[in-house]
Amino acid sequence: MYFFLLSLTLLDLGCITTTVPKSMANYLWDTRAISYAGCAAQLFLFFFLASAEFYLLTVMSYDRYVAICKPLHYGTLLGSRACVHMAAAAWATGFLSGLLHTANTFSLPLCKGNALGQFFCEIPQILKLSCSHSYLRETGFLVVSVWLGFGCFVFIVVSYVQIFRAVLRIPSEQGRHKTFSTCLPHLAVVSLFISTGVFAHLKPPSISSPSLDLVVSVLYSVVPPAVNPLIYSMRNRELKESIRKLMSLCFSKLVMN
Repeated sequence: MYFFLLSLTLLDLGCITTTVPKSMANYLWDTRAISYAGCAAQLFLFFFLASAEFYLLTVMSYDRYVAICKPLHYGTLLGSRACVHMAAAAWATGFLSGLLHTANTFSLPLCKGNALGQFFCEIPQILKLSCSHSYLRETGFLVVSVWLGFGCFVFIVVSYVQIFRAVLRIPSEQGRHKTFSTCLPHLAVVSLFISTGVFAHLKPPSISSPSLDLVVSVLYSVVPPAVNPLIYSMRNRELKESIRKLMSLCFSKLVMN
């Protein structure tokens, strides 16, 4: 589990550094410019890291399934070599997806200006600038990616259905709580990742506006990778105790004032 958490942390760090530093630099220098090559690099890195993260979360659901439903076979099914291979497959699949989509997107002729409606380069915004029917090819690739992501989502759901069934068969309430608590961080991260992404790209056009689109893009591109480490760290007893003391101190100062 900790090996997968290390990979997840690296992916989260990559997602943050792909979009936030450039946006902060633009804000400080009062500009909105990004070079053509920089836009392509940003799109590739974000798509690569976000895709790899979702595939890795799928692998982590399998890790939790084996740990809870087949604990006696955990060492056999998820040895160090198997973990490395699955993590490498997640990274490689994300890399190939990012490379394919970036190459296909930037092969399109862009003739509708050069202004994007977001704070970073993403495929739907770039496709709006295309004046060629070739954009349907990229749309088809996106549909394939969505279906692949939906397959991963189904796999995660099936894994957790089996996990819930196994947990409910544990006779001790304390045992059920302890076992299920190992899944809560992963379940929270998956829910946050999927819900923000789905809302960003499938929200009704009737409520769409430039300001809302900007807020939503920040929500799905920045918030999940920033919050994920905190979610997993909340299982650390010392960290929870420190946060509790900090909140108590802040509350007491507010009362005194």
